[in-house]
Amino acid sequence: MPAKSAKPPRIQSRRARLHEPPLREDRIAQAYEKLRDLIGWGKLAPGTRIIESDIALRLDISRTPVRSALQRLQQEGYILVSDGGKQARLSVAPLTVEDARELFSIVGVVEGLAARRAAELDEVTRAALVRTLREFNGELLRAADAQAPDSNLIFDLDLNFHRSYVEAGAGPRLLTLHRAIKPQSERYNRLYTNTLVAEIHTSVHEHDVIIRSIEEGDPASADQAAQLNFHNAAERLSRVIVDVGERGVW
Repeated sequence: MPAKSAKPPRIQSRRARLHEPPLREDRIAQAYEKLRDLIGWGKLAPGTRIIESDIALRLDISRTPVRSALQRLQQEGYILVSDGGKQARLSVAPLTVEDARELFSIVGVVEGLAARRAAELDEVTRAALVRTLREFNGELLRAADAQAPDSNLIFDLDLNFHRSYVEAGAGPRLLTLHRAIKPQSERYNRLYTNTLVAEIHTSVHEHDVIIRSIEEGDPASADQAAQLNFHNAAERLSRVIVDVGERGVW
């Protein structure tokens, strides 16, 4: 009986490829979160050129999930693509006055909707939320008045203040949108916080208006107050950027 011939290597490799496990989503998510944190904290500074192989080595992860993560970051505005001749060049998006104003306006609308929903909650739930908001706002004021203000503490307290009414009022769709857009504004806050400490008293006063509107169950006023806070924050930030300079613009 004649021996069976071996299957051609080409067929074997093709079948092997068909049975390869798909790329794990958690690896992409891990790469995405690490890269977003590096950008958000300024460890990958605005304007920094992104080289896929270098990033993979730095994160100790394969290039395939890094590539997918970079594509997502590009879609969300963290990464820019420019024509590099034979090959497109990737770089961390710069921080500019124009971008800050647009970004803060978008965040303001999203958080305004969340504040409106928070003001529509039942009285008991609103009262608990108001206590939390007043606590964060009071701590924010004390942190700003400290002899040596801690900019990281100020950033975290302001972040927690806004997060409290957003998570209390927003539905799942609004939360998803907020989680996608808010970290982009945090880049500005982190990198310019030291120069914005003197403006904290104004921000605390604007927070008080948001708190009162939620406490009184006034959705329209809560929406307006949250949007105004971000509009004014954008103007304050714009003045600082003009004085200090835009980052990542060559």
